Amino acid sequence: MRIGDVMSRDVCVVSPSTSLQEAARQMAARDVGCLPVGENDRLVGIVTDRDLVLRGISEGLGAKAEVREVMTPEVKYCFEDEDLDEVAANMAGLEKRRLPVLNRDMRLVGIVSLANFAHSHDPQASQELLRGVARPH
Repeated sequence: MRIGDVMSRDVCVVSPSTSLQEAARQMAARDVGCLPVGENDRLVGIVTDRDLVLRGISEGLGAKAEVREVMTPEVKYCFEDEDLDEVAANMAGLEKRRLPVLNRDMRLVGIVSLANFAHSHDPQASQELLRGVARPH
């Protein structure tokens, strides 16, 4: 099974100039914990609800601050044609709960998360991923 078979294709992308407030509103409206950040048709970062809190609010940034101030620019990603088990192992090793999915032209085509693996009916991929990200701290 390939990532393209299980990923979520309905992905909201924000620009680096999007306000933190608008990013938070988009996350709340879609019930997601992260948004890819795109500029000029390219993935340039990712912003999470955790980024909004730890890099934004806790640092005194206001609602009008821009996503570029809190996003992670070094984005880990996978390709839509990659094997589900391999990506699960990679995500577990990286301790990532979600990854943007790109096509081979480096265009964003979706996002894959723990929930996608749980619903994939691939018990091996789900177990591999859960072992990696559900470690006690």
